[in-house]
Amino acid sequence: MQGVDNPMLNPEELKRYVRQITIPSIGFEGQKKLAKAKVLVVGAGGLGSPALYYLAAAGVGVVGIVDPDVVEPNNLNRQIVHFEKDLGEKKVKSAEEKLRMLNSTIVIKPYPVKLSEDNAQTIIKNYDFVIEASDSFETKFLVNDVCVKLGIPLVIGGVLQFEGQLMTVLPGISACYRCVIKDIPEEGTYPTTCEMGIIGTTAGVFGVIEANEAIKYLLFEDPKYLLTNKMLYLDLLYNTFEVITVEKDPNCKSCRLIKGSS
Repeated sequence: MQGVDNPMLNPEELKRYVRQITIPSIGFEGQKKLAKAKVLVVGAGGLGSPALYYLAAAGVGVVGIVDPDVVEPNNLNRQIVHFEKDLGEKKVKSAEEKLRMLNSTIVIKPYPVKLSEDNAQTIIKNYDFVIEASDSFETKFLVNDVCVKLGIPLVIGGVLQFEGQLMTVLPGISACYRCVIKDIPEEGTYPTTCEMGIIGTTAGVFGVIEANEAIKYLLFEDPKYLLTNKMLYLDLLYNTFEVITVEKDPNCKSCRLIKGSS
């Protein structure tokens, strides 16, 4: 890349992102797309931590972080954006500090709140893509429903022990989370990481894949590159990788909220 110049990227940006710009399918135009993009990450925990790092490293222009919690000791085996010194600190503040140290040229927007029906649409509507990285079924369904209603693409994942699953949703084009799971499971009918545990590497793998889905969408906006109408399942204990085909539900309560749907 020596001698390469581009009026829309300053010399420091060229140095920082040269390995990305060198990829023919990204180039200068792709890097400028990332710089103009806005991604919201819901949850600054096991999935959100690696997702946030890689969004910031890639040069996504605006990164939003939603999380109401504070850093606790049991977070530190997997929530790599938080350090021992951050114990008791708001997760969004802790994450913001690390991301600014990694890339001071991007905008970080922290939201130290619990996402709810009262604030979700107001927050989400300002973003081009949403990474759902919480550990709550209620939050997953809320994010899915609001994103589908607003026509904002998202990726949504969940992890437990050495396993996890993930899917990407393009509203109006692909199956959404509610097409597959229908309704919020009743509390006590599913295992949780509090009860069953989680190894940090599992959260790391899935958080990175979530960030990669966001980056690919921002660059290409092409379903062929995304986990749409698919559920990725990984068992990292036995190294089992499966991609399961899923379909849109014509009676999906969420998809019917899309403007123009009957």
